[in-house]
Amino acid sequence: MKRQQAGYTLMEVMVAVTIVGIITAVGLPIYSGYVKRGRLTEAFTGLGAGQTSAEQYWANNRTYAGFEGAASFPKNGKNFDFALSNASPSGYTLSATGKGMVQGFTYTIDQNGNRKTTAVPAGYTTNDSCWVDREGGRCTN
Repeated sequence: MKRQQAGYTLMEVMVAVTIVGIITAVGLPIYSGYVKRGRLTEAFTGLGAGQTSAEQYWANNRTYAGFEGAASFPKNGKNFDFALSNASPSGYTLSATGKGMVQGFTYTIDQNGNRKTTAVPAGYTTNDSCWVDREGGRCTN
């Protein structure tokens, strides 16, 4: 009497490994794009909060000068460093500069609410009227 062997043939294992490789090759870049966009939100929320704080500071003091020292100035985060430039009695520019996985991105907002993407890594396009969060220059809403 012949005994039946259990298990998979080499061909079946190789087909399974190939399928997993193809799925990984397609899915990994898509996943890393989603992760990067998720990290960009730190800049958008920080700049939005910074703009609100700057407007409150101006309402209380009638100047933007001195806002950088205010307690409500955005703190540096895990993915972005925040800075204030061009601060004057009548205007300011807040910027967020990426670090780590989002290094190369720089976003700004000014006292008029003008959003700009001033620097981007390869594959992205800068934009003078919005914050870019996708390759090809697509903007956030």
